Amino acid sequence: MSLYNRHIMPRFVNLACSSGQMKKIRNKVVPLAQGKVLEIGFGSGHNLPFLNADKIEHYWALEPDAQIRKLAHKRLEHSPLRPEFLDLEAENIPLENASADTVLVTFTLCTIPLVEQALSEMRRVLKPGGRLLFAEHGAAPDENVARWQNRIEPYWKPLAGGCHLTRKPLTLLEKSGFTLEDTTSLYIPKAPHFAGFVSHGLARPV
Repeated sequence: MSLYNRHIMPRFVNLACSSGQMKKIRNKVVPLAQGKVLEIGFGSGHNLPFLNADKIEHYWALEPDAQIRKLAHKRLEHSPLRPEFLDLEAENIPLENASADTVLVTFTLCTIPLVEQALSEMRRVLKPGGRLLFAEHGAAPDENVARWQNRIEPYWKPLAGGCHLTRKPLTLLEKSGFTLEDTTSLYIPKAPHFAGFVSHGLARPV
């Protein structure tokens, strides 16, 4: 692992995910998690302050990057939740079928190498009637912005932990066997448009 990936990139990602506008998006989605909750891409624990511990029976936190997980210590200290950490990648979730009531994924689908396989795994571990809560950035609907996303993406990915700018999260969810409910898509205020087109809501396995 390079010096950048070990020490600089985790802090860059942590800072990028800390904006006030992103917190507003998280606040619309994360408090809906309930029952047995699996978070995909725990990262540095940005969702911890928004989780309602009274509604959560068990909390799995999947995060294979030990360096970025170290940055969560302060948020963990202030949270009543004690996550059970899962160290494997999202493409190989180490849980039984129909284990979770809620799968939570925020600003993570952009970084997963085999994203279709990961979504299949999320669908597998959800109980019948369970919910996938998501907030993800991706391809912009405006042609000019989309052209810039395609130009920037090859340079952006190594700087931002493999983050893709051009994925279409809603399309990926539907193709992976989810039906979408109560979704919203918008440009985040004050964010650069090439990285600021976000979709959030919930999906259920078909």
